[in-house]
Amino acid sequence: MKLSSINVGQEVWTYEDYRELPNDQKIYQVIGGKLLMVPAPSTRHQNVSRNLEFIIWSFVKDHNLGVVYDAPIDVVFSSTDVVQPDIVFIAKNRLAIVKEKGIFGAPDWVIEIVSPSTSKIDIKLKKDLYERFGVREYWIVYPEDERVEVYLLEGGNYKLRGVFLKHDALQVSTIEKLKVNLEEVFS
Repeated sequence: MKLSSINVGQEVWTYEDYRELPNDQKIYQVIGGKLLMVPAPSTRHQNVSRNLEFIIWSFVKDHNLGVVYDAPIDVVFSSTDVVQPDIVFIAKNRLAIVKEKGIFGAPDWVIEIVSPSTSKIDIKLKKDLYERFGVREYWIVYPEDERVEVYLLEGGNYKLRGVFLKHDALQVSTIEKLKVNLEEVFS
């Protein structure tokens, strides 16, 4: 499919439609059947993402706990809900959801790093999506404010565990014994 042939007026987008989009270096996602395009992240966003992923990946790898992926990777919740979270963790006992073309089901832990252009998507649309499909832990990271909001799934609904700042060390709920020093994340 060429960029000129993208039907922006299409009412419902599916995973199949999404897979046909051009490889044009744009970031596309489908939430509730609606096609969303977001710009490339800033260098600050990328630095925070890299630092956080390295901390998580190192611990997960050293303890053989599962897998960690960073964007771009498709997470397919349904035929009309396909997103590319910044960072995801899937526990070792749930690796069956990891396929060649992406992750088909809810990761255990999702992290979104907020940019001004993605704040509404990350804070509302994706939070609701992750809650609905059973992502156990959701972090919303604000690089400019150097803070992290942590949500845990309890009884099918997200509860705010807390808001953590740069000088905090944060215990990860889905990975026992992993403590993230936010000073390292925001440095």
